[in-house]
Amino acid sequence: MFGSSKVIFEFRGFFGVPVHIGSSILLLVLLFLSFGTSAAQLLYNAIFLGLIIGSIYLHGLGHACATLIQGIPVRRIMIYGGGGFCERTRSATPRQEELIVAMGPIVNLTIWAVASLIWPYMPEGLLMWAVNLLAWINLFLAIFNMIPVQPLDGGKW
Repeated sequence: MFGSSKVIFEFRGFFGVPVHIGSSILLLVLLFLSFGTSAAQLLYNAIFLGLIIGSIYLHGLGHACATLIQGIPVRRIMIYGGGGFCERTRSATPRQEELIVAMGPIVNLTIWAVASLIWPYMPEGLLMWAVNLLAWINLFLAIFNMIPVQPLDGGKW
């Protein structure tokens, strides 16, 4: 449903991998921004949304990096309202697939670890809140993605 949404924006990401943003991302944006009644709430919601979308992109980039390292071309990274995926031009061997699948959650766990280590040393305020939230979002994404159901990473083992 969400994965087949129309591409509304495209750019070249790291390693030259095309990144497509699906139209269903607009539903996510409307959902988060509709909860704000003041300028401060809208700012916090926009930061929260940006951290989620950025973390999903970095998760997909982890898969793309592992794919490229093994010599498999990457067609695109797709980000949409329900998550994202890394699309390859050809299939991988089971051994290659292990690294490819593992790298998304590994990236999220790395972001969680780094953000968790630095946020206590930041001055109180918006930046401290955002870094702490970044840690929690990435821990959640790593754990959630390991649930053993398709299309999550845990369902590919």
